[in-house]
Amino acid sequence: MAPLLVIDGDSFTHRAYHGVPKTVRREGGRPGNAIVGFANYLTRFHDAEKPRTVFVGWDTLTAPTYRHEALAGYQGGREFDDELLEQLDMMPELVAALGFGWGKGAGYEADDFVASAVTAEEARGGTVVLASGDRDMFQLVSERTTVVFPVKGGEVARIDVAGVRERYGVEPHQVPDFIALRGDPSDRIPGAKGVGAISAASLLGRFGSLEAALDAGRFAAEADDLRLYRRIATMDRTIPLPAMPDRLPDWHGGAALAREWGLDTLADRLAARAA
Repeated sequence: MAPLLVIDGDSFTHRAYHGVPKTVRREGGRPGNAIVGFANYLTRFHDAEKPRTVFVGWDTLTAPTYRHEALAGYQGGREFDDELLEQLDMMPELVAALGFGWGKGAGYEADDFVASAVTAEEARGGTVVLASGDRDMFQLVSERTTVVFPVKGGEVARIDVAGVRERYGVEPHQVPDFIALRGDPSDRIPGAKGVGAISAASLLGRFGSLEAALDAGRFAAEADDLRLYRRIATMDRTIPLPAMPDRLPDWHGGAALAREWGLDTLADRLAARAA
């Protein structure tokens, strides 16, 4: 059975924006480099994985999530160029024009839509290839789900259960506990005082879980904070999503939208795929 291809939309749009020259413009001189770059990622992943269909998860950057409300400073200090934000808002329309599913909603992150899509696909007995540059996604790895993770030189690494163990020294289901203990500077999650990656993995190897370590009397003064960090690091797998039946890409639809936006080179490439 062909896998479901799930893509962390924000992860690859950010990469595209910083990797494709900003001289790529659409109609009216508006920015187009992130759109073109993301489309390139999407077609490359589709060619490589030959999925039954595609689902893309997106952040809503204009509204806080429950994580921001629970932890002051969560993801603090992040600033994005207006031209990137403008293109991010357009991306779901491109995904829909290509005939693929997407999830975006106030109060949730792309991670939560991605996690819900992975969980639903596994529940129906399917397999998943998850494309993301976010190591937090390693918590979703299983015997049915593999993460495709970008590395240097445009290559990707395929992260399976053994790969998570190799990189973090923990099992995939322990990743939220690992993040809670070690912290995550990119999301401004502080972690336990004096605990780094090696000691976090060692603690989880000894106790099995953060909760078991707390029950044993470790980090008594920080217990409530660490439970909060774990909750923030744990993706929500319960968001209802529309059905995702097998579907071939609508390259014609994507080409038409790209041409409407004045991205003729991209439109020509998509139209060539349709032909």
